[in-house]
Amino acid sequence: MKSLFQQDLRVVNVGLQGFADNIVSAGGVATNLSWAPPAGADAALGWTLANMVGDPRIEQANRIAYERYLAAQPRLVDLVLARDAMPALAERRILHAGPPIAWADMCGPQQGAICGAILYEGWAKTLEAAEAMAASGSVALEPCHAHGAVGPMAGIISPSMPVWEVENTAAGNRAFCNLNEGLGKVLRFGANSPEVLERLRWLGTEFFAAMRPAVKNLADANLKPLMAQALHMGDELHNRNAAASGLLFKRLTLSLLGCHLDSGVIQRVLAFVAGNDHFFLNISMAACKSMSDAAHGVPGSSLVTVMARNGVNFGIRLSGTGEQWFQAPANPIDGLYFPGYSIADAAADLGDSAITETNGLGGFAMAASPAIVQFVGGTPTDATENSRRMLSITLGSNPAFTLPALNFGGTPAGIDARLVADSGVLPIINTGIAHRRAGVGQIGAGITTAPMACFGGALAALAKTLPTLPGRAS
Repeated sequence: MKSLFQQDLRVVNVGLQGFADNIVSAGGVATNLSWAPPAGADAALGWTLANMVGDPRIEQANRIAYERYLAAQPRLVDLVLARDAMPALAERRILHAGPPIAWADMCGPQQGAICGAILYEGWAKTLEAAEAMAASGSVALEPCHAHGAVGPMAGIISPSMPVWEVENTAAGNRAFCNLNEGLGKVLRFGANSPEVLERLRWLGTEFFAAMRPAVKNLADANLKPLMAQALHMGDELHNRNAAASGLLFKRLTLSLLGCHLDSGVIQRVLAFVAGNDHFFLNISMAACKSMSDAAHGVPGSSLVTVMARNGVNFGIRLSGTGEQWFQAPANPIDGLYFPGYSIADAAADLGDSAITETNGLGGFAMAASPAIVQFVGGTPTDATENSRRMLSITLGSNPAFTLPALNFGGTPAGIDARLVADSGVLPIINTGIAHRRAGVGQIGAGITTAPMACFGGALAALAKTLPTLPGRAS
């Protein structure tokens, strides 16, 4: 012991940097290892996690789910009316973004958008009557994800709205998403004024009638190669879709010209598509939904197949826990606000568009899109580091979606709830920010994360299913 204390002090410090700093200031040498207790120091969750790590049943289930995800081949097959795509919408039912939520608990933009959809469908003649109808429960309100669909921001889909239909040709499952209305006063931000409804009616009539045959006649409707190319052109396929929209525009133009439609109709349809750099977002979301649904429903799997927000709560689903939602209050957004707005004006995180991050795009692919930081904040270096950090919580990387900034390595993909709880690294999401009042619209954009509590609840539920699986005793 005496000889030990006569030597120069060389310390390995585990945890708080401050202890290492004190040793260095006293003349010692300290190597600091950043470490925090797993599961956020939650003892019960930590014990659950300890019993799950290395469980061969979970490992095998995750291999199956992840292989199904990688094998998925999304293809744009149709543009159809929602009631024809989803049988449940034959009744008075409106779908919304995020996990389930009662009307009274909804945020302003989601309530405003639902009222707009009621007016659009002709179920009420005034905004006041639409609000009363929604509050009375005479219109069923359910998550898009409950019907194989997704929607950005408020995420509203009503029976008469056209939806993109994407098929995973590897397994035959299909997914749906509504049309992107563009920017400004739009339904997805809760606007429901006459000009908003007029645009929706045009999208549901002339645009729909022209676009449907164009989609059916596309020479190449495969989406995975298009999305991969867009990543190499500066998109991350959530908040930046300029390249993907342009690539799709070229395909649609050729197809429309072959449909023998009135030239004025073609001009109006193409002008709308060309003027909307976010046009591809909704197709990207449907493609991602079809890929993650391919991995859903594998008993014992801790793979995250859904991340979604309703402006109040953030919810996730795991492949191995079926249709259960695991929710927590949505985390705040660290963002850039448009002039005249601040965090005090913002709604909580909103929309199903985090299905892109669930599939390794969006925030997970920010390394592909250094320009996105001008919109959501940070630096190009931050964007690359975000992508690198997500590799610590995923089962692997997707070789179909590669990132030039990471030496053409694949995007981090396959979020494992166990790795999130163990590392404390939360899935990152880049997102638009909606005003808390209906109809004001987008007031900024930024970065947020999924709340840890969702993953703790999901793992606890998954643990309860393990005794029913063959393999080691739990």
